[in-house]
Amino acid sequence: MEKMKKIKSLFWIMVVAAACYAGYRFFGPDEVVYVYRTQPVTRGSITSSVNAAGKVNAVEMVDVGTQVSGTIKELHADYNSPVRKGQLLALLDPDVLQSRVEESKAGLAVARASAAKAQAEVTRAQRDNARNKDLWERKLIARIEMENAETQLLVARAALAETNSRVLQAQESLRQAETNLQYTKIISPVDGVVISRQVDVGQTVAASLQTPTLFAIAKDLTQMQVEANIDEVDIGRVREGQRAVCRFDSWPGDSFEAVVSQKRLNPETISNVVTYVVVLRVNNDENKLMPGMTANVSIETERRDDVLKIPAAALRFTPPADAIAELGQTRGGNANANRPTAAGLIPIPQRRFGQGGGSNGDRDDARTVWLTEGGRLVGSLLIDEMGISDRTWIELRGDALSQITEGQELAVAFTRETAKTAGAGTGAAAAGGRR
Repeated sequence: MEKMKKIKSLFWIMVVAAACYAGYRFFGPDEVVYVYRTQPVTRGSITSSVNAAGKVNAVEMVDVGTQVSGTIKELHADYNSPVRKGQLLALLDPDVLQSRVEESKAGLAVARASAAKAQAEVTRAQRDNARNKDLWERKLIARIEMENAETQLLVARAALAETNSRVLQAQESLRQAETNLQYTKIISPVDGVVISRQVDVGQTVAASLQTPTLFAIAKDLTQMQVEANIDEVDIGRVREGQRAVCRFDSWPGDSFEAVVSQKRLNPETISNVVTYVVVLRVNNDENKLMPGMTANVSIETERRDDVLKIPAAALRFTPPADAIAELGQTRGGNANANRPTAAGLIPIPQRRFGQGGGSNGDRDDARTVWLTEGGRLVGSLLIDEMGISDRTWIELRGDALSQITEGQELAVAFTRETAKTAGAGTGAAAAGGRR
């Protein structure tokens, strides 16, 4: 009987203990674990590039203007019209300039008549001078009469020279008036396509200090160029002849090959940032590109093949402070804590970290990657030298090449989960400490 009482007492003690444990598990503080997202170290090609935005233009654009003022009388070209060299594009009202041509012709006729009259005066003066000279030799007239005849001849010759000059002046005035009349015909200087038309019939254009533009003609739309603004930080990496890729919002699925053809020396300041214009030639045989389109340009400045590369996100990652502290304590009691592990991993260095997982300002933190194994933090590695980057991957160089292997998993992010959630659903290994 006494034995049965002891068994019952022991049973109830076990029931109460189990209830207390279950209550603690369900109602007590829960353990927080960290689940890490990782990316592996890989080997392959990496390309460094400079990205910018620019505008598409035709390689050769010709602005067609007018050298005379007038009213547009006729239009023979419109937007997108193909034109040939010498083709009539527009006609200004020629009436005013035609009247100036007629006026110049009349002025030339008057000048020629004056010249003919002056020539006749010269002929008469020559005869009078010869006759008076003969009479003087025969002592039939006074010397003064002979001298007057010579003077009249000189005056007649001067008058003839003056009228001949007026004839030349009238001829030039007529030629200028006829040239201005020809300028009323707006002629295409090249073969191409009309990109823009700035005038309509009846509109008056005034050619004063600046020639007004009537048409813009693109000579060859199969060869386009992109003018991209490159920041002064990146302009030193850009050189003529470099390959580039252009993408356009109008053709999201297409990439257009381009080549850097010019790096202009003239600086431009945009929002207090100094930029330089880089011109890229783009082939447009399919006529997909149109002037004025916005291009997203990626200029390939350097390329490396068959190199070991690490994800750039790994350099931006810092584990939570309590996870680092707990792992550091675990490593601290290990006699081999200062040696690489069997997998070649480097133990976590003894550093101080601030609250919330941030660094206390140690500059090496920006070049440290955190190594994982089985989903748990196992060490860190200081990257002593880096090569080129494509903003997603970074080329690994220096001593780190001998301390890390291809396929090594690097932590790039983490999430906080409870022990119950992590054990039930994530299936990912976690490392962390109690909060």
